[in-house]
Amino acid sequence: MNIRYAGLLLLIAVLLLAGWGGARAFQEIQSAGGAVMPTTKVKRGDVTFHVSAQGALQGGKSQVLTAPMTGSREIVLTTLRLPGELVGKDAVIAEFDTTEETYKLREAEADLAEAELQVKQSEYESQAREEELVYELIKARADLKVAAIERIRNPLIAAMSAQQNDITHQAAKERLEKLERDYPARKSAAVSSTAIQIAARDKAKMLAATARRNIEMMTLRAPMAGYVNVERNQNSNFFYQGMQLPLLQVGDAVRPGMPVAQIPDLSTWEATAEIGEEDRGHIALGQPAVVELVALPGKKLSGAVSNVGGTTGPPWNRRFECKLSIQGATAEMRPGMTARVVIATHTARNVLWIPAQALYESDGRKFVYLESAGSFVAKDVTLVRRGESQVIVDGLREGDVVAMANPTQNQERAKKDGGATKAIAK
Repeated sequence: MNIRYAGLLLLIAVLLLAGWGGARAFQEIQSAGGAVMPTTKVKRGDVTFHVSAQGALQGGKSQVLTAPMTGSREIVLTTLRLPGELVGKDAVIAEFDTTEETYKLREAEADLAEAELQVKQSEYESQAREEELVYELIKARADLKVAAIERIRNPLIAAMSAQQNDITHQAAKERLEKLERDYPARKSAAVSSTAIQIAARDKAKMLAATARRNIEMMTLRAPMAGYVNVERNQNSNFFYQGMQLPLLQVGDAVRPGMPVAQIPDLSTWEATAEIGEEDRGHIALGQPAVVELVALPGKKLSGAVSNVGGTTGPPWNRRFECKLSIQGATAEMRPGMTARVVIATHTARNVLWIPAQALYESDGRKFVYLESAGSFVAKDVTLVRRGESQVIVDGLREGDVVAMANPTQNQERAKKDGGATKAIAK
């Protein structure tokens, strides 16, 4: 028992000694200086600049479905699939109100039926006129022959009767010549009357066919299997700066030709991201990128910039849409998944660089706090290019030590704490 008590007393003594030593060391550090100044050295090497953004996953090579060109100023949606809904090929995506076109079709069909009757009536009348003309010609020729026979008797009859026969013969001859001369024009007039009725019938047919085609066009079908990406209502009056337009929904009136929905191709994938306008000049087609899906942690996909859209948004938040094609798609991927995108925009070779937090700006100046003779002095530099975590500068030398925090603020804190600023190189 004595040995156990002796061991316990020895352990307590060791712990007390360790505590006293730690307190003594802490007091020495406090007396030497309390404020820690992180520093870094100016380095020379290759610097790759990146642009990071958050976006969403979607199928590539989208097929856009637009409101049909029916001649109406606006048409109303009566059916619309939900955003993100999976559909098969030829599935109905949207339908529009066909009331006006149905009325036009019925009106055109009624006009067509009436025009058909008018054509038949005109054809019968034309045929009757032609038969009448033929009869008149036959009769005129017969009258001329009779008159010619009567003239043969002229030497045997009285002079007055002979003169009457000559007059009759001449009149019959002139009538026949007139009928033969007018026959083509009179026949053409009969044919023209029928042609007018045929043209009216053809117009009614065309109007009926147009109405049927418009009614058919008012049903939008999926050109391929995929999912529905509903477009925003560009015809909406509820729009404020900084706010996105609402998605289309049943009951909305849209203009002909306006996008209604997209059907992305799920055999190819792409990511879309909204990027700030300040990076617009750094993004170019074909730049490599890494895409990480939030829903699939640890899964990184390679991609490349495939499309750069126009800049939109309010003056204080101008952004543009960037699309990236993705390689190495997997079965776990789903449309709408959140994607973190990192685009490698440019690699600068053999340049001087420092961490971005070591560069300061004030009143248009760009400067660093350069270590000199145990203190830090502000030194102006030229900013060549800024990245998310690194900046390329001119005006420094490789190996120069610069502060990673504002020395003035650190010194003020150190005075309050009763210590001096102490530099720690990084």
